[in-house]
Amino acid sequence: MASGIHRLSDRQIKAHKQRGRLSDGGGLYLQVSTWGTKSWEFRFTLHGKTRTMGLGQYELVPLKKAREEAEALRQVVREGNDPIEARNAAKLKAQIDAATSILFKDAVEKCIARKEGEFRSDRHRKNWRRSMDAYAVPVIGDMNVAHVTTQDILRVLNQPVDDGTLWENRTETASRLRGRIENVLSWATVAGFRAGDNPARWMGNLKELLPTPSKVAKVTKQPALSQADLPKWFADLRKRDGMAARALEFLTLCASRSGEIRGATWQEIDLDARMWKIPGARMKMERDHRVPLSDAAVAVLEALPRVEGSDYVFPAVRGGALSDAALSAVMRRMHATELKAGRKGWLDPDSGLPAVPHGLRSTFRVWTAERGYDHHMSEMALAHNVGSTVERAYQRSDMVERRRAMMADWAAFCRGEATAGNVVRLHAGAV
Repeated sequence: MASGIHRLSDRQIKAHKQRGRLSDGGGLYLQVSTWGTKSWEFRFTLHGKTRTMGLGQYELVPLKKAREEAEALRQVVREGNDPIEARNAAKLKAQIDAATSILFKDAVEKCIARKEGEFRSDRHRKNWRRSMDAYAVPVIGDMNVAHVTTQDILRVLNQPVDDGTLWENRTETASRLRGRIENVLSWATVAGFRAGDNPARWMGNLKELLPTPSKVAKVTKQPALSQADLPKWFADLRKRDGMAARALEFLTLCASRSGEIRGATWQEIDLDARMWKIPGARMKMERDHRVPLSDAAVAVLEALPRVEGSDYVFPAVRGGALSDAALSAVMRRMHATELKAGRKGWLDPDSGLPAVPHGLRSTFRVWTAERGYDHHMSEMALAHNVGSTVERAYQRSDMVERRRAMMADWAAFCRGEATAGNVVRLHAGAV
């Protein structure tokens, strides 16, 4: 212990009640107020000027800690610097840093708010947020956005998913996520929260570290029924009772996605015009879609009960919309019945796997191709993007009346009124 310092003890400090100042040596003092409050002060002389610096109350800063702080301050003085000015400068820097820093998760919120007018639909906005909350925020959400590096982006994109990585097993999702992270970091740069290159950019950065999405993406085809099997399967389906069976029947006749069918409301249906108008908010491509209804599709709708208190065309028993699992269960039961009868079941001819609801759209697409229907028209029926961006910009017609004839022909085929053997090849567009 150096001479002249560490003069006080905790016992002495606690026992002292008189107003005044007690010296611990080396410029450290205990100040006792009129009311008995005890606090630390550090006094120093620099450039001929004596200054006093508060170190906090004794109850919050014990003797040992006060001595440690005093020693650090004495070193600052020995170096010719003013500890009060150094502390003020540190506080100012902390304030500046706080004003110009933001966590990644908060940057996501601000970026989404800024992009509000750019989202194509509420669904697009929700998908944006959902992917961030599911994959990015858990990994880098609590990081200062200024400190996010390329290695952090790789941690997000290479996180384990389904016995592999996100980039390997959910490549489309991961690719969209990368673009969204890049947008957030670009906003943060422009807003003054970070500087330098964007670590989430693809060209000249992640492109050199990750395999190209087109090469790593696993293309999976949904098991579909063959044309030969579809009329027989459809006849079996029509014999089955239940709302899920009717929804699956309607799905087949319209060649629609499960979500479009399950979310259908009576407000979207015009039975007089024999038209189903699906708003863009419910469509995968996020644009309005019209489905011309065949006589068979209308017959399904007209036979349905109207459930009081529900706007859904195909409501669940307990209210709300049917689940995707309900439609899949119908197909599984139909397949199981075939197997039990000693038959092969309802299988995809290529994969040998049991057919699923979404695969019925593939069956329809093959049927239209072999029937000779115009490619663009069949793609429109499936609500796919048709042609290039420029072509779509000039495409003003959805060919709905021409599609009406096609869907009537498809319904006849499903119901066994036309078979694969009756297929007549037509020139493209000759429908």
